Order: sequence, then C-alpha cells, then structure tokens
Amino acid sequence: MATTNLIPIHTAKGLTAGKSIAKVIKYVKNPEKTENGSLVTAFACNPQIADQEFAYMKRLYIDRTGRKRGKDDVIAYHLRQSFQPGEITPEEANRLGRELAQRFTHGNHAFIVATHTDRHHIHNHIIFSAVNLEYDQKFRNFWGSSKALRQLNDVICLENGYSVIENPKEKESKKYNKWLETHETKKKITQRDNLKAVIDAALAQNPKDLPELLTLLRKDGFEIKHGKHISVKGQGEQRFKRLDSLGDGYTQNDLTERLSENNNSQTACPPQKRRPDSITRPDDRKVNLLVDIQSRLQKAKGPGYEKWAKRFNLKEMAKTFSYLREHNLLNRAELDRRTGDACFRTNNAVQRINAINVRQAELKKLRSAIIQYSKTREIYAQYKKSNWSPKFRRQHEQEIEAHKEAKKVFDSLPSKRIPKMKDIQAEYDRLQEEKTAIDRQYKADKQEMRQLLIVQDNVRRILDTDPRKEDRKIGRSTR
Repeated sequence: MATTNLIPIHTAKGLTAGKSIAKVIKYVKNPEKTENGSLVTAFACNPQIADQEFAYMKRLYIDRTGRKRGKDDVIAYHLRQSFQPGEITPEEANRLGRELAQRFTHGNHAFIVATHTDRHHIHNHIIFSAVNLEYDQKFRNFWGSSKALRQLNDVICLENGYSVIENPKEKESKKYNKWLETHETKKKITQRDNLKAVIDAALAQNPKDLPELLTLLRKDGFEIKHGKHISVKGQGEQRFKRLDSLGDGYTQNDLTERLSENNNSQTACPPQKRRPDSITRPDDRKVNLLVDIQSRLQKAKGPGYEKWAKRFNLKEMAKTFSYLREHNLLNRAELDRRTGDACFRTNNAVQRINAINVRQAELKKLRSAIIQYSKTREIYAQYKKSNWSPKFRRQHEQEIEAHKEAKKVFDSLPSKRIPKMKDIQAEYDRLQEEKTAIDRQYKADKQEMRQLLIVQDNVRRILDTDPRKEDRKIGRSTR
C-alpha cells in the first residue's frame, strides 16, 4: 500500500523564493538516493533547472495578476508518496508518482518526481509549482486536500494492482514516515508467524503424513512435544506453542487434511493466505476476468482457493452475460467488431497524445533555454568584453556554459533566432487544450475497451470457442 503527505513550501527565513525551492529540490534530486539521477522525471519543466523555472513562473504570475503575498507566500508543494517494502520496483513507483501528480493537478502545474531507494521502503518526492502553466492562478491547499489526495492515490494503486489501506486509524495529517514506523511496528512478525512460514516450507517438500512433517520441523531446529495436543518450540524460545493455536489451516486436523489432499494430487499445496482486511477488492458491478483455476492450483494454491475461484467464476459468468444483453452484443461478430473499434480508438488517442507530448517537450526545452539565456546574457557579455579572459571564465564557468547550451538550442532552429516567449506559450496552451479534449474521450474509450476485452476473453473461455465458428451465437447452449 502507499501513503501520501502534502506539504506547502514557503519562502524560508533569510532566503529568497528561488533559493527556498532550490534547497528542497536539491535534496530530492540527490544522486545517492535516486540512482545517479535516473529516477528523476518531470512534466512541463526541466528537472535540472526546475527551481529556476518555478521561481520564474511565480514572477510571471505576479506580473500578470498583480497579486503578491507576503513572507507566507507558497512557492510550490511537496508531495510525498511511500510504498510498502517489496511491493513495487523503483521504475514503477516513479511512474505511479507521475500519474498521481498529473491527476492531482489536472495537468495544469509543472512538477518533478524523484524516487528514493536509499531506504527499505521505496518512496517518491513530488514537487509541483503552485502557479499553473497559464500563470494566472495558483493551487490552494483546500480543506480536506489530504483526504482527496489519499483517495486519488488509492484509486491509482487499485488500477495498477497494488494494495491500499482502507479506513486507516491514523490521523490524516500524520507524516508518512511516522505512519510507516507505526504501521511496521504493528505488523511485526511474531514467533507464530515464523512457525507458520516454516510449516509452509516443510509442506512444499511433500511429506506423506504428519509424523514426516514433524520430522522436517525437527531438522529445522524445532522441538516437538506430544501429548493430547502437539506443541512446537523454536530455538531460543521459552514456551511451546500448540498447533491448534496457530489458526485456520495449521491446526492438527487441518494439517492432516492438507497432507492427505497433497498426496492425492501429488502436488504440494500450501494454504491460501487470507487477504488482509485492509485490501480493497474490485468493484463488483464491473465484469472481471475469469480465473484460470487449473493454472493457479499448479502454483501451490490450496483447496480453499479452488472453492473461492469456482464461486467467483460463476458470478463473473452471470455478469458477463448480463453485460452482453445490456449492450446488445449477443452476436460474436458484433462483439469482436465493437472490441476492435474500442481498441483502435484508444490506441489512436494514445498516439495523438504522445505526439503532443513530444512537441510540448520541445517547447519546454525552448522555454528553459530562453530563461537560461536571459539569466546568463549579462555574464556572457562581460566575458566577451574581457576578451575571453581565462580567469573570468573560471569564476563564472557555470553561467558561461549554461549560456552556450541555451544558444545551441536556438541554433538548432530553422530560423536560428530566439523565439518569443508568448508565441511558445500560445502554442503550448493550444496543444494543452487539444490534449485535454483527447484525454477526456480517451478515458471513456479506455474503460470501454478494458471491459470489452475482458468480456471477449470470458466468452471465449465459457464457450471454448473454435475460431472457425465465427457465426456462433453467444447465447446458444454449449451442450
């Protein structure tokens, strides 16, 4: 699961607005924490000079609106997103961080995402500008924004198959690292948890009966005590623990039954782990993909899982046929046609959005180059006036190199001239409007495509369809 926290970044005491945001961004981009910067990504800004761009956006906002606050003015917002250890890769965490920032700001604010891997839990630092891309409005930290952020984060995690925390008892304002400490303390592995894990590992070795299972436990250093109830004690532990105290699936009778089932199927089947109560299940109103029971059983799923999967498949078959009737898709050819159309519309929208993103990235690069050029123009003029003095270059090497890099961007243009900022912004705004309209339709098409693909696959499994029988009616009996 993932936790979130939203922090406004104010002008720090004794620092300018630019230096305040630079201090935070420098920390989140730390190469030692982001795998040499490979886990730092951005939207509508250059991650190398994001602090300068955010400060520049703020100045444009003041010039355009005339609104200027005092020392409590918010320059940007710092969003932290932490994931459960071992649940996600750094690259996937960075992708989810970008998606969270994009959807939380509705694509109207520039942001950077830095994924830190220096701790046992992977976490994102997201910094987004308080000023929007049109420089005429600012994001306001509204009442309940933390709750809205957490709900959006839960939706994104569920959409991507990751767990979420349902109805957390911790206060919403609690920082994510403090929450994580509390949560991990509550989930501390007990001696009974360790014993159940050892039993699962022993069952995977296919013991023929309970005495053989106990022998395997002895080899692992456990002491066995027989009597009315079998009890087990690990090395360094003070008390024996009855098998009957370990819970469902680990009592003496349950283990005997499981061993019998294992021997009958010639497959080691560890017990199905119960889903934590904190995991949110899929929406029952949607059609879900049927479970391939046989393939799952081969992956060491127990008999309890098989019973659940059969009930689940019956419900999903009923919802599949209900979907087909509601959408008038009782003909296989029509189902395939509608599915193909939805896939085409979705893929076409993705290509159009990608093309717009490429052009917007070019415009952002131009905008960054203009900012760098204007900031370093005076230094470069002095360098030229000094007759290219080596001493002056050593003193201002960073500014001089930044000026040269910016000029290279302009030289690569067909006109080889510095474009006007207002022209760049006008084209960017036009593309953003077009992308917003496409994205709105894309979300609806994508949702329809997912449901149709699931329904199409379910129909294939239910009817065991022969590809040569394309005219077969979906509602016809399979007998």
